[in-house]
Amino acid sequence: MTVSGFTFNAFSENTYLLHDATGACAIVDPGCYDKAEQQALRQFIEAQNLRVELLLNTHCHIDHVFGNQFVLDTWPGTPFLIHQADLATLRAVPTYAPSYGFPLYNPAEPTGFLAPEQAVRFGETELEVRFAPGHAPGHVVFYHAPTHVVIGGDVLFQGSIGRTDLPGGDYATLIRSIREQLLTLPDDTTVYPGHGPATTVGAERVSNPFLR
Repeated sequence: MTVSGFTFNAFSENTYLLHDATGACAIVDPGCYDKAEQQALRQFIEAQNLRVELLLNTHCHIDHVFGNQFVLDTWPGTPFLIHQADLATLRAVPTYAPSYGFPLYNPAEPTGFLAPEQAVRFGETELEVRFAPGHAPGHVVFYHAPTHVVIGGDVLFQGSIGRTDLPGGDYATLIRSIREQLLTLPDDTTVYPGHGPATTVGAERVSNPFLR
C-alpha cells in the first residue's frame, strides 16, 4: 500500500490517498475546500490512473470533511464510512462553517458506519479499524498491518496529541486511546497524522511529553 498526502485548507489538514498495485484507492479525510484544492486531488487521482473505491473519515471536524461531497459527486457510488458516534459531529458542521469563514461548505451524509476491529477493504488492501475517541467521540484510526502504517487523524502528533477542548473531547479518554490503540502497535509503525509531519510509534513512546 502506498500513502500519498496533501495539505489542504486554512487549518493545514492532511488528506491521504491510500492506493495499491491494483489501482484501487481510498480517500481519507478529504480537506479540499476550494476549487484549486479539489482539482489538485482529482488531477493526482487521474494522473495515477487510480480507481476510487472508498471514502473514510477518521473523525468529522470541519477541516477533515470539507471535500466529502466533492468526492461523492466526482466518483458517484463511492461508499462513505464514519463511526456512528461522530455522526452528530458531522451534522453540526453546517451550523458553524459560515462563522468560521467557510460559507461554501457542502455537507455529505455517510452511506454506512465503521465498527471497532472491523476490516475495511479496497483493491487488495485491508485496513483494521481501531476506535480511538478523546479528540472526537467517534474518532477511529486505520491500521495497515503489512506495511506497519496507521492513518491516525488527530489523535497523536509528532511531539504532541490531539486537542481535547472541543465538544466531545476528553483528555483522559484520549490518553487511554493512544496507549491502547497506538502504543500497542510495533515501534516502527509510521503514524500519518491529521496535521504536521509523520512520526513513528516508537519515537512518540520515547519522547512525547504527553505520554511520559
